[in-house]
Amino acid sequence: MEQYLDQTAGTEDFEDGTWGETYESLDELAENPIDINTATRDDLSQLPFLSDQEIEDIQYYIYRNGRMRTLHELAMIRSLSAEKRRLLRQFVCIRGGEDTEAPSLAHMMKYGQHTLMFTGKIPFYERAGDKDGYLGYPYKHNLRYTFAYRNLLKAGIVGAQDAGEPFFANRNKLGYDYYSFYVTLRDRGRLRNLTLGRYRVNFGLGLVVNNGFTLGKLGMLSNLGRSRNDITPHSSTMQANYLQGAATTLGIAKHTDLSAFASWRYIDATLGDSGTIRTIRTDGYHRTQSEMDKKNNAEQTDFGARLQYRRQHFHLAVNAVYTHFNRSLQPAAAVYRQYYPRGDNFTNASADYGIIIPRFSFNGETAINKDGALATINTLSYRPANTLTLLAVQRFYGKKYNAIHAKSFSDGGRVQNESGCYVGADWMISPQWQLTLYTDYAYFAWPRYQASMASHAWDHLARLSYTSGHWKAYARYRLRRRQRDNSDAAGLLWKSEHRGRLTVGYDSGTWYTRTQADFSACNFDENSVGWMISQQLGLKRAQWQVLAGAGYFNTDDYDTRLYAYEPGMRYSFNFPMFYGEGIRYWLLARVNFTKKLSLAAKLATTDYFDRQTIGTGYQLIAHSAMTDMEAQLRWRF
Repeated sequence: MEQYLDQTAGTEDFEDGTWGETYESLDELAENPIDINTATRDDLSQLPFLSDQEIEDIQYYIYRNGRMRTLHELAMIRSLSAEKRRLLRQFVCIRGGEDTEAPSLAHMMKYGQHTLMFTGKIPFYERAGDKDGYLGYPYKHNLRYTFAYRNLLKAGIVGAQDAGEPFFANRNKLGYDYYSFYVTLRDRGRLRNLTLGRYRVNFGLGLVVNNGFTLGKLGMLSNLGRSRNDITPHSSTMQANYLQGAATTLGIAKHTDLSAFASWRYIDATLGDSGTIRTIRTDGYHRTQSEMDKKNNAEQTDFGARLQYRRQHFHLAVNAVYTHFNRSLQPAAAVYRQYYPRGDNFTNASADYGIIIPRFSFNGETAINKDGALATINTLSYRPANTLTLLAVQRFYGKKYNAIHAKSFSDGGRVQNESGCYVGADWMISPQWQLTLYTDYAYFAWPRYQASMASHAWDHLARLSYTSGHWKAYARYRLRRRQRDNSDAAGLLWKSEHRGRLTVGYDSGTWYTRTQADFSACNFDENSVGWMISQQLGLKRAQWQVLAGAGYFNTDDYDTRLYAYEPGMRYSFNFPMFYGEGIRYWLLARVNFTKKLSLAAKLATTDYFDRQTIGTGYQLIAHSAMTDMEAQLRWRF
């Protein structure tokens, strides 16, 4: 799973605050695997790498042949590639017995699994804010408790504390700076889903509401632009992008489901002189008095519903969302912000639709806001052979269209002021070789940040991967070109970013090694380059595991920054960023004391050769190196 996310992620994905949430969600699904023999379409739709056709084929195989006896039978489903089968095995299982009736609540409460986990991070350095400025101590930690019975019942609470935030002090009288609580019940007759507490919603292709995750442009080739109808608990330490209240999905008639949610929550905001909201804060930091004053100083209310009809290979749904703020949104004045959401009431509605016919699938969503502005996205996939998949994505997001909870496929990061076309191909050349290609063109009719007039962008990627036995290798090259203002903002210049990666790995099941080379180059006002060589080694035993890694990086500037994946604590997807010159080295150990109790610890250092201090402001470290230690204790009972 980690290798899949590593291969499919792009630079903009790492910088999207929801990417860590993506990993956490998948990690939780792996904790409570789905019984593939009893899985519904909604169950399998939780796995973002599966396409509509693959879900259909899995269910048809079981319908035609009866219960699977072993997951090796996945090889009989021709639409599933070897990579998809390896991924799927992390999230599904085969349970014994013929479960003809849903277990009672008493049964689930008696036989459910409890998990208690504590994670802490200790810095071996001092920031400027630790001396004067931060309200709390420099340690970061979180506590999680989860109760789960398979994927049918889940409840939990999360408490999280960032470094520098007060603990049992200031406005955090109840301890942690952030808490999330939830309970969700699934598949109880007509009740498909009932979630209370904090949760996330994803309707359609995300033009109206998507609090969940997306997998970027490479991920689009995995699920082929599949429409979704997800309500999932918010069990993440991410302190934004969630709803709070109640949400449900009901089977109101044969082939027809109704989903609805109601939410009220406090939000953090930067206020203007008149008390209006200038910006909604999503970083969750409350370390200084200024940040603490912005905590919970505005309120947001949301209502939404989705009515969906699905029969065989066709689906049609209508969605609507209403959002109200107790203070008016008034973004700071700037030309590119002219059509950002303004006011205190927002309404959006959409229709999403799809059809699957042999070798073809079509999905789309068209939305409108209260001012009549339009947004639409449509995907068409064609599989001329079991080894080749082609995908085209068209989108048009009007400059006046805005939706508070929208998140969908885009180049500019917003469902607004963008039109474009994406074409991709995924070709299994042989059982060992796979080639993935895409090109994506985007046009922005209105000025954007760093582009004071209408602009264009063009993105290309090629990836070749090889898998044979214990060996796995892949090479990737990406060229992304975007127009940006010249030095006096009187015209536009093309900014070209080149990024390449070559990875070779060997995993015997007992030990593994991975060697990686990264390259970046940026052409704009000046030319700059960057590169990094990294190495990982690991040794695995039944009761313990030791992993180590080191890398040397050398980049000319921030534009040529690089990211490299590192294993870390559970529910933590580590992709640290590097720029300048230096080395990074780390050591990670995991020990299973018993089947129920485990401990993990990681020590990591970044040592810069081109500077005497790290960071600025309150984050300033008066040294050229920084070392952190993380530890995680996990108890299942």
